[in-house]
Formats: sequence, structure tokens, C-alpha cells
Amino acid sequence: MCGIVAAAAQRDVAPLLIVGLKALEYRGYDSSGIAVLDRGTVQRVRAKGKVREMEALYLADPFPGGTGIAHTRWATHGVPNEANAHPHVAGRVAIVHNGIIENYVSLRNELQVKGHVFTSDTDTEVMALLIEERIAVQGMNLREAVLTTVRELEGAYAIAVISRDEPGHVVGARRGAPLLVGLGIGENFLGSDAQALIQVTNKMLYLDEDDVVEITRDSVQVYGLDGAPVERVVHESELSSDAVERGEYRHYMQKEIFEQPRAVADTLEARIGPKGVLPNIFGIDSDALLQRARALHIIACGTSYHAGLVAKYWIEEYARLPVSVEVASEYRYRDAVVPLDTLFVAISQSGETADTLAALRESRRRGYLGTLAICNVPESSLVREADLKLMTRAGPEIGVASTKAFTTQLAGLALLALELARRNGLDPERYAMLCAELLHLPRAIENALKLEPAIITLAAEFIHHEHALFLGRGAHYPVALEGSLKLKEISYIHAEAYPAGELKHGPLALVDENMPVVAVAPNGPLLDKLKSNLQEVRARGGRLIVFADGAAGMDDMAAYGAMLRVDSGGSFIAPAVFTVPLQLLAYHVAVLRGTDVDQPRNLAKSVTVE
Repeated sequence: MCGIVAAAAQRDVAPLLIVGLKALEYRGYDSSGIAVLDRGTVQRVRAKGKVREMEALYLADPFPGGTGIAHTRWATHGVPNEANAHPHVAGRVAIVHNGIIENYVSLRNELQVKGHVFTSDTDTEVMALLIEERIAVQGMNLREAVLTTVRELEGAYAIAVISRDEPGHVVGARRGAPLLVGLGIGENFLGSDAQALIQVTNKMLYLDEDDVVEITRDSVQVYGLDGAPVERVVHESELSSDAVERGEYRHYMQKEIFEQPRAVADTLEARIGPKGVLPNIFGIDSDALLQRARALHIIACGTSYHAGLVAKYWIEEYARLPVSVEVASEYRYRDAVVPLDTLFVAISQSGETADTLAALRESRRRGYLGTLAICNVPESSLVREADLKLMTRAGPEIGVASTKAFTTQLAGLALLALELARRNGLDPERYAMLCAELLHLPRAIENALKLEPAIITLAAEFIHHEHALFLGRGAHYPVALEGSLKLKEISYIHAEAYPAGELKHGPLALVDENMPVVAVAPNGPLLDKLKSNLQEVRARGGRLIVFADGAAGMDDMAAYGAMLRVDSGGSFIAPAVFTVPLQLLAYHVAVLRGTDVDQPRNLAKSVTVE
């Protein structure tokens, strides 16, 4: 959500800033803008809507300049319009901002008492005016003014600021929202993530909490909140510009669905072999912590939360350890009971999800055995702050609706379940069978992707419906939750998921010939129970769409809807495999309905505000 790009260079930076913003479009936004220092003035262009609309305004009247900032905004304070779009300008200062300033009302009131006039409804403009006042009235330079201002702020922010008095300088700061430095030759950059900068450099410097950084085209200096210089390590990003291109696919989401066999294989590579899970894959200190773990508390949001729910079934069944799974935004605000030797597990695609990151920090004072991050971004705050970590190796995920991040999270959580199961006395023969099944997961996903032609046909039946139910039992109830989430996210069809046994406790009232009911029906001990639930749908004239894996006795369901055969590859990996046709169903329904698949309305990829 929201995106920042900034540059200090020997060349005109506006085209570079626009390219960077386009690379950040996946984060979700409703307006965009750039500001560039041009011969002692701040030149700015902003527009509601897509980056291309702002770019057209710039190209109609371009302006030169080697120092600039740019932003894609996801509205928090004030409606999406040009006045609320970033950058915001106050006197000589221009600023872009990600996050939320919680004490902005009191700061705004103080500024209004002094006679300052606001031109927007945003919290960001408060910072612009504070920085401008400190330069104009108190005689501070830009860095000093930013440092003084951020010490007053409460909440989360990543900012980039320029001043017409200091061409060639950009000052950035972060707390609770990501910001990194891109190091070039004769030019340096700031960005919300590596994807914004990979077109110009692969050398990245990741800022820590409360860092303030000043870049020029020839230098980078990082400061702590006390103003003292600090050192930060330079990393060479493995991300390539090709990795964020759509290629032959119609949408990024489709590309990422089809990248799942490779992404899952990468996640498992060098972590599991014929004899089982390899040592120390969660970190060099993992052995002692995992050996002591007597319970787990999994915290996540959205799709990652669904992955945690699947893991609960796995860990409790195979490792015989109690697991609780909780939405991060709820965990933060209750006084959770932490049993002795409980491992805290945080799951996040970006590693910058505000609620999950805050939950990890809160866990420090609650007496957990230790913390484990399962994440897709090695340099993220979540990974850097956790005791143990497992990278999911999904690669860049541009589509807002998560796909390969989910299946790679499941692969990582399966590794954790197996490692805990081995340590807690799982029968060696069963352990070996489960390991072999997990190694087969990439191939099983490949087979599931072959269902796309049949799913395209099925999707045509959905486009005139506005509601759908998803059903599952056991570990496939979270799969149903994820399937319903995908459909509602990108097609805007209202979809809900229930444990199939709960159908008669309320949702059955909704079932008629206009209500598609999607059921996840793998082989297993709960299949007969599920079939009984589906009979209830059939008796009410409901339209069934059943994803089954060749179970005996399911053929009669086809007369009341559609049935697709899914080769699950085994009961252990089945949740990950059955997820894939549900992703394809959501994708093709959205395509037929003509929605913005990769950037659905009102949603953001990396939710860095509470």
C-alpha cells in the first residue's frame, strides 16, 4: 500500500521516478504524483487514478531536474483526489509519505493556531508544514528539520523530503513502514522496496527502525534518531528486472499461478531430501528452540492466516503439539495467555505487514520461547527481527491477490510440521512417507494446472451470480476460506466459506438455484460426512461445483452441477494442490467479468498501516 521513489542524480529524474512508480503499482493505490527541483523551484504533477494518467500530464509539459520524489497513494486520510495526492508542498519543501501519523490532529491544530493554512485532508501535510517552519523560522537545514520533526511523530511512516534550498539532497526516514536506499554510480535512490529500484541498481541498503537518511548523487549517510551517524549493511539484490515482467501472460496473477510449481520447488530445495528435513533450515539457533517447543502460536493476516490454519491441522496431527492461530490485528489488542515454551510464528508475504510486525514486537514482552518468521522477503523487518526464519522463495508477487505466496507458505509450514513431528516421536515410516509426499508437491501442482481449460468453461457459469458459498472439512476448510477470498477479491462476487458441517446451522438458508456452492472434496475420513452435506445442497436445488480427487461414490453429484477431478498427490499435500484450481476459478471469473485482476479496487498488496 502506497509507494515511494526518490532520486538524486546527474540526469533528469522524472522518467526514472515514473518507471519506479509503475513497478510499485502492485501495492495498490488510487492517485500518484511526482515533484522535481527545477532551477530553484519545485515542479509538481499529480493525478487521481493510474500512474499512466499522471504520466500523460507530465509528458504534456515535462520539466528537467536531478532531484525528485514520487508517490502512489492509497487513501487513508481524505478521499482520493488531486488535492490529497502526494507529493505535498509547503513553501520550499515537498514530501511523500507512507503510513499513518496518529497524533496528526493535535499537530494540525497547533499549526492552525499559528496561522498555517491546509490545502488537503491528509496527515502528511502536517509534516510538510512542520519541516518548512523549522527551515524558515528556526534556520535548520533539511536533515535537521526532518530529524526534529520525526521525533514528534506518533504512528508509522516512511517519508522522502526535498527542499528548493538544497538541490541535490533527498532526506528520508522510516518507522513501521519500509524504506531502502538504492546505490548507483553518480546517483542514489530511495524506494519502498527493491522492485521500485531494480531497473536502476541492484545494490540496496535497508534502513532500520527510526533511521534517517540523506542522499546526494555522490553520497549516502544514515543517522539514528539522536542525529548520530550509523552504519547499515549493503546487500546485492537477487531480484532481476525480468522477474517483474508479465511476459506472455494476460495478467500477473495468471503468471504467478503458473509459477507455483517452480516456486514451491525452490522453497523445498536444499531443505528436504530422501531421508527427511535437513538440519538447521530455520537458522543455526533453531535446534534448541524447536526441541523445547511445547506449543505454537501462529499470527498472520488474510491469506497468510489461512496458511496458518492449515498448519494447525498438520502440526497437531503429526507433531501432537497444540497450536492456536490468530489474526494479527486482534492479537495485538488482547492479553493473550502464553503457555510455557510456546513458539511464536509470524507469517507474511512482504514481512512489512503492519499488524503482523506489531504482533511480533508485542510478543517480546509476553514470554514466548522464541519467534519464527515465515516470509518471502529476506531483507524485511519481520525477518530481521525474528529469532528464526524460513524464506519461502516465491519470488516477486505483483498481483494483489496472493497465489504463489500462499502455496510456498504452505510448503514452508509443511517443513515445520515435519521437523516438529520428527522431534516429537512420529513413526519413522510415516515420517518418510510424508516427506516423499511433500517432495512430490511441485509435480502435483503442475497436474492441477492442467485443469485450466475445464475451469475456463466452468467460470462462464459464475459471471451472472453475485453470491457463492465455499465448503470444506478438516484442513480443507481453510482452503475453502482461501478460495472464497480469491473470488471476492478479484471478481467482486460476494463469497463466504464454511466448514461443511456448519451448513445446516445457518448458511443453508441461502441455498437455492441461484447460489453456486463450491465444495473441496478430497479422499479421506471426512468424505462421507461431506457427501451428506452436499446432499443437503442438492435437496434445496443448489448448484454444486465439486473439486474431488477420484473418490468413489462422487459421480452422482455431477448430475446436480459440475465435478472436476483433482489428483491431490496424497492427503498431506492435498490442501496446497486443491488451492490451485480455486485460484484458477477466481481468476477466470474475474477476467470474464472484466475487473482489474491485478489491482482490484480498494485493496493493497503490502498493508503497512493498521
